Amino acid sequence: MTASANQAGAAMILTHKSNGVTTLTMNAPKRLNGWTMEMMDALKEGFRAAAADDDTRALVLTGADPYYCAGVNLAATLRLGHPKKLHAMIVEHNQALFDAFIDFPKPLLIAVNGPAIGASVTSATLCNGIIASDKATFSTPFAALGVTPEGCSSVQFERLMGKVNAERMLGQEGWKPTAKEALEAGLIQWVAPHEQLADEAGRIARECIASGEGRIFRGGSTADELKAVNARESVDLADAFLSAPFIKAQFKFLYSKKKWAPAAMFLTMLISRPLWSRLL
Repeated sequence: MTASANQAGAAMILTHKSNGVTTLTMNAPKRLNGWTMEMMDALKEGFRAAAADDDTRALVLTGADPYYCAGVNLAATLRLGHPKKLHAMIVEHNQALFDAFIDFPKPLLIAVNGPAIGASVTSATLCNGIIASDKATFSTPFAALGVTPEGCSSVQFERLMGKVNAERMLGQEGWKPTAKEALEAGLIQWVAPHEQLADEAGRIARECIASGEGRIFRGGSTADELKAVNARESVDLADAFLSAPFIKAQFKFLYSKKKWAPAAMFLTMLISRPLWSRLL
């Protein structure tokens, strides 16, 4: 049994191995394990290392309490630049993030230890299974943010939960189910008491190994299909990110939080948009 920090991501990702199961823990609790560029790079490197490791027969992804993950931190990932390059960057990074989940070749289990938001929810539906702490909640506020669904949620949510519940989460209602509600809806498969989550996730992962279960996708989806959906959604998302309503909403949110530097970036984008939008 070993525990170590992933080399590429320093302490951003902690790696623990036991009995064929490797657990990756997102370790930026003060930032609610948000997916900054650094965190996403460390996560993808953790996936690559686990895929190449013969001793890893199943992988569990979780977060350091209190959050599982607050989703993609846009203010920490977007950089001003030529509109076409910025659009291409958004497409590339969004597509690569979810492809990392789709391409992982071994059983992949998500252990949601607390609130999960945005991309951290949608990416979880691309895995073999989801187990949640009784403290977990699930939120995909895309409609409220003025952006389009990502992480294949335009397909996976309806397949897992049905049309009504998918629309509740992805639409203006912004339904944020608890672990119990997510279980009843079909978004997740297991719920465990918070203090037992890690043990239960390890047990389920070992059962996957013992049964010979390989990499599967829920809802009858296939890897090729999901990658095509991801590519399409990534372009739609980049279009939305560069729209005036989204940029304005980001500026107002960041300004209200007194995050002056990123707020100034979005204000600059908004003011200059009539000019640079012609270059898209």
